[in-house]
Amino acid sequence: MEIGLSLIYAIAFTLIHLFSKSMAFIKDTPRSRFLSIAGGIAVSYVFMHLLPDLNKHQDILEKFGDSGVFRLLENHVYLIALLGLTIFYGLEKMVKNSRNEMNQDKSNPGVFWIHISSFFLYNALIGYLLIREEFNGPWGMFFYFLALAVHFITNDHSLRKNHKVVYDRYGRWLLAIAILFGWAVGLFVELEEIYISLLTALLAGGVILNVLKEELPEERKSSFLAFFLGIVCYSALLMLA
Repeated sequence: MEIGLSLIYAIAFTLIHLFSKSMAFIKDTPRSRFLSIAGGIAVSYVFMHLLPDLNKHQDILEKFGDSGVFRLLENHVYLIALLGLTIFYGLEKMVKNSRNEMNQDKSNPGVFWIHISSFFLYNALIGYLLIREEFNGPWGMFFYFLALAVHFITNDHSLRKNHKVVYDRYGRWLLAIAILFGWAVGLFVELEEIYISLLTALLAGGVILNVLKEELPEERKSSFLAFFLGIVCYSALLMLA
């Protein structure tokens, strides 16, 4: 039952990447209210689920803390989340600097492939956790899907803006494949809890950065009301589930 449901959600994730460009109602300036609502949902998911979940992963790190390199990490699961945020911030700066150096509205091909490779791993991790994360039943998996589905729409919008035609030609296909690849790996490979904890922490940091970089810039004229509505509605759903 859960495997079949996770496959349905994995396929839905891939369809979002393939067809999000057809969402004509999404615009950047002034920012589409849908994107602001999506940002609010993703932020709510991070603070209501991912970050509290890191406490559980902290306990796992402490359990492995007496062995090898994990001794250095036993009290620092949030440091791993910070590392995830830093990595994606560095990638965004690299893309922006590339566009400025070329005096174009897109980055150079080398930067594109580095950027897409990072998001391929990002998506593969999300696909893996879709089948290996311990959800609180079908509703827990649904809320995971909902938060990351709208997050993917926002990411696609940003990547398409940064890389233009090359993203639609190659990027969206690679990110769609990444979800199914991560899901397939999760179907046959079960990583130890310690590695799941580290990967989840990295994901949390990446989600935080990718959401806030889209909502905070003043020139995008984001709708605070829509952002707040996304936070309130999704938080209420999580609390009632």
